[in-house]
Amino acid sequence: MNLWFRLLRLLVIHRWPGGPEPCPVLGPCRTHFRVGPTDLDLFGHVNNGKYFSLLDLGRIDLLARSGLLTELRQRGWYPVVTAETMQFYRPLRWLQPFVIETKILGWDKRSFIVRQTVLRPIEEGDEQVITDAIVRGMILKPSGRAESAEVLRLVGHTDDPPPLPAWVAEWVDAQDATKPHRRTRSA
Repeated sequence: MNLWFRLLRLLVIHRWPGGPEPCPVLGPCRTHFRVGPTDLDLFGHVNNGKYFSLLDLGRIDLLARSGLLTELRQRGWYPVVTAETMQFYRPLRWLQPFVIETKILGWDKRSFIVRQTVLRPIEEGDEQVITDAIVRGMILKPSGRAESAEVLRLVGHTDDPPPLPAWVAEWVDAQDATKPHRRTRSA
């Protein structure tokens, strides 16, 4: 993660009285930012690679505000991304405010499917979609991969996963179908 100051700010404001409101573990969680100078590329807009790092912060905010981050850290568990895809619609430029909206769309036995949308306020109550991403991740623990239901139970969530939108389910299936198998070295 290359956004240390933003990460520290997020983690510190969660401890202040009057900090951000808690959110449900499935979201939505809205994380507010402003474009800084290190976000920009040569052409004066946010670099495409920077968006993926910013989305990390949105997921951490969801974990923190739902109470799941504390539970994971107490156990030595941590989240990892296993696949992600993003569509870019419009640029963000210097000093523009933006919001990352994070929500868990669903899960299977060992992975979570998260949708993250970057939005820019344009008028009172109106926002413009900048990017839209689907992220697949899992929680690792010292003994291996945690089961999704086990993770959600840490914060009292016991519902079954909702059905994924068809296009997201196809993306997940494609990830599973292209998973590399173990290779052996030939002599």
